[in-house]
Amino acid sequence: MTLLSMILISVGLAMDSFAVSICKGLSLHKLKLKQAIWIGLWFGLFQGLMPYIGYLIGSRFENIITNIDHWIAFGLLFIIGIMMIKEAFDEDTNTSDLGIGSMFILAIATSIDALTVGIAFSFAYDLTSLVFILIGSITFALSVIGTYIGHIFGSKYKRASQIVGGIILIFLGFKVLFEHLNITIF
Repeated sequence: MTLLSMILISVGLAMDSFAVSICKGLSLHKLKLKQAIWIGLWFGLFQGLMPYIGYLIGSRFENIITNIDHWIAFGLLFIIGIMMIKEAFDEDTNTSDLGIGSMFILAIATSIDALTVGIAFSFAYDLTSLVFILIGSITFALSVIGTYIGHIFGSKYKRASQIVGGIILIFLGFKVLFEHLNITIF
């Protein structure tokens, strides 16, 4: 696998995390660098770790994982999206939750596809750890950038941006589901 191929795969895998980090940035009223780094670390770590785990699992559990991964990702993203929309109308709710539980769920939801990519890698390539480090690093950088992009937009349009962020997460969940079920909309 060439370096260019590794970079392109890394960017492709990072897009879900980038989109979710934009949504996270939308809900933050005051953004500090350490918050953006925290979000980037969660997504980067999981995006780098999941393909490695998938690579190790290989063909042993391929059928089980590929049969349910899209349903798990869809369910998590859909529920989080609905909650984000609901929270836009609740004045008391803190949507800027960066706690371990919230970030863990988001990191899992956005990296399940990376697990299956790792399984595919196990059939096609004899990889070094550089691939997984590159995937994690690129995801980290794009997630930090996405958090700032979301925050800039969200600070101007708080309620609308939360609703849009929730809708994006729901559509992202449907996208994952439809891709795995081979359903083409457009």
